[in-house]
Amino acid sequence: MAHRQDQQRRPSIHDVADRAGVSAATVSKVLSGVATVKQENARRVLDAVEHLGYRVDPLASDMRRARRRIIGAIVPEFESEFFGQMVTRLESLAEEHGYTLVAASSRESEAREKEILARMHDWRVAGVVLAPVRNEQGPAAWFMKANGMTGVLIDRVLSDEVFDTVSADSAAASAEVARELVGRGHRRILVVGLGVEAATVRARLDGFRTAALALAPDTRIDVVLAESDVEPLRARLRDYFGAWEGKGERPTAVYSLFLRGTLVVLSEFRRRGWHCPDDISLIGFDDAEWMQVTWPAIAAVVQPVNRIAEHAMAALFARIEGAQGPPAARLQPCRLLMRDSVGPPAGNTAAHEGRG
Repeated sequence: MAHRQDQQRRPSIHDVADRAGVSAATVSKVLSGVATVKQENARRVLDAVEHLGYRVDPLASDMRRARRRIIGAIVPEFESEFFGQMVTRLESLAEEHGYTLVAASSRESEAREKEILARMHDWRVAGVVLAPVRNEQGPAAWFMKANGMTGVLIDRVLSDEVFDTVSADSAAASAEVARELVGRGHRRILVVGLGVEAATVRARLDGFRTAALALAPDTRIDVVLAESDVEPLRARLRDYFGAWEGKGERPTAVYSLFLRGTLVVLSEFRRRGWHCPDDISLIGFDDAEWMQVTWPAIAAVVQPVNRIAEHAMAALFARIEGAQGPPAARLQPCRLLMRDSVGPPAGNTAAHEGRG
């Protein structure tokens, strides 16, 4: 048993030193490229490294420097294309700077978000990119502040008094959506969202409402929100549209503030036999491949995922390297892609009730 444990133990720098017949300090110099080590000693060290299969332990070496070359990233979930692409880009940027990215999902739980952050603090990560569950006032952000951690907040944030923030310009994008729908004649519009406490949801809703009412004060904007998951949203949508049956005054367009909401809305349309854009128009915030290949293709607000990641990492590395100054709040512009799911209001919405 003892022999098996010896085989499984990772070779240490002291094992290399013993085999080469030199000090651990000499091994460290050789592996660091110091040219003053005697050629014979350097050869014996390199032979020992190859024989033992020794690899430098980055955690141990960074511990001696009191900082590890690890970047932490916490996002609400990995399933969406937005956060999946975000983590992929953050990882590439971290590696370009000689760091390793450790990513985790909070699973839309502020308690789990704080727990993960506490672990990263114990690991002494060099910095953290945090996409909070709700906003910059959540428990994880406060934990970072209380413990003097270096970090950048992204996505569901507006601005912060301590950390740099980078997010999409949700309000401006939603205002553009309002201009498109109102400009096509829509005056009864439903907005669908998840969790009004999230900073981005508030920005998207306020941006849409302000622009729509400025363009057409008689516009009626209904809002259906769910605080936790898509199933409650599905039930509320069913009840909402059910209340309009037979009245002929239901909304002529829906604007979904998040990706899964767009899919739930489209599912409800199909359950009722409604077709876009003949019966009702649909625009979603966030784009996905299925929205492009379905028929009709769904109009979408496209977030600048790569630009958000690039600005976030640039700000983080600047802070890691000692940059001072007040925190910056950066808003990245989105693109609105109009597709076949949007058209003018139907002339008589009541005539389309129950259309197959």
